[in-house]
Amino acid sequence: MNESFLIVAIITALFLVVAALVLAKLIAPRSTNPQKGEPYECGIPTRGNSWLPFKVGYYLFAILFLMFDVETVFLFPWAIVMRSLGTSGLITVSFFILILVLGLAYAWKKGALEWK
Repeated sequence: MNESFLIVAIITALFLVVAALVLAKLIAPRSTNPQKGEPYECGIPTRGNSWLPFKVGYYLFAILFLMFDVETVFLFPWAIVMRSLGTSGLITVSFFILILVLGLAYAWKKGALEWK
């Protein structure tokens, strides 16, 4: 019973998505103006090359932020079931936090957290 319901739900969802895309394609306004393909920024035409390189430090800082942010999110499920895990859960999460602190210390020592 549940398998047939799941199949019907998936087929219905796919049909609705395809129907919405087809309907949008049919009734959407169309414009063939050549200005539509030009780059636009604040109404001022661009001069020179628009693809300028960024400093690697920006990317490194963003990746470090995402890494520590995502790893910190893993602490929330542990906080919910903390009492049922007991001592082994505390040791495990302590090891996890130790790895986070060592990673932060390494990034700090390498100067990845400084703007130059």
